[in-house]
Amino acid sequence: MTFSQESFEIFERSIADYHKTDNVDTPIANPYKEKSIEFYLYLKNWIDTVQWHLEDIIRDPQIDPVQALAIKRRIDRSNQDRTDLVELIDSYFLEKFSKVKTLPDATINTESPAWAVDRLSILALKIFHMKIEAERTDTPADQQQRCREKLSVLLEQKKDLSGAIDMLLDDMAAGRKYMKVYKQMKMYNDPSLNPVLYGQNGSK
Repeated sequence: MTFSQESFEIFERSIADYHKTDNVDTPIANPYKEKSIEFYLYLKNWIDTVQWHLEDIIRDPQIDPVQALAIKRRIDRSNQDRTDLVELIDSYFLEKFSKVKTLPDATINTESPAWAVDRLSILALKIFHMKIEAERTDTPADQQQRCREKLSVLLEQKKDLSGAIDMLLDDMAAGRKYMKVYKQMKMYNDPSLNPVLYGQNGSK
C-alpha cells in the first residue's frame, strides 16, 4: 500500500468516526499509537472534519452573533492547530529522509509532503460530502446530476494528487528531490505581531 493510500484510508476512518455522532464537540478517540504517523494523520483529519462542520454552522443566517463570534475564534484556533500539525508531519518526513544523499541536480518541490497530505485530507472530506449530495433523492434531478459530475472531478483529483504525493516521496527517497520546512509564521494569533492585539496591551 502506498503512503497516499494509507493516508486516505485513515482519513476515511476519521470521517466515519466523526459522523457516528456528527457533533463538533465529540471528543476524539484516536485509535492509533500515540505519536505514530498514523496517529498524526488521524488527528489531522479530525481537526479538518470538525472545522468543516464549524464552517457550516457559522454560515447559518439565523445564528446568534455571540455564538458566531465564539465559533469564529474556535475556527482561528483550529487553523493554528492545523498548521502546527502539518509542520509536525513534515518533521516526520525530514527525519525519514535525513540520511538520503541528494543528487547534485536535486530540486525542491513547490510544496512540502505534509502540505500535499493536508490537501488530500480536505479532498477526502469533499468526496464524502459530495457523495451524500449526489445520492440525495429529495433534490431535483439536475442538481443530483451536477453533484455526480462534481464527485467525478473530485475522484479524479484524488487520483492525481495521490499519485503526485507518492511520486514526490519516491523522488525524495532516491535523492532526486529534497525538502525544507518553512514555518508559516502566522501573525494574527501572535499578541506581539498583530497590531490590534499589541495595541490593546500597550506594547510596541
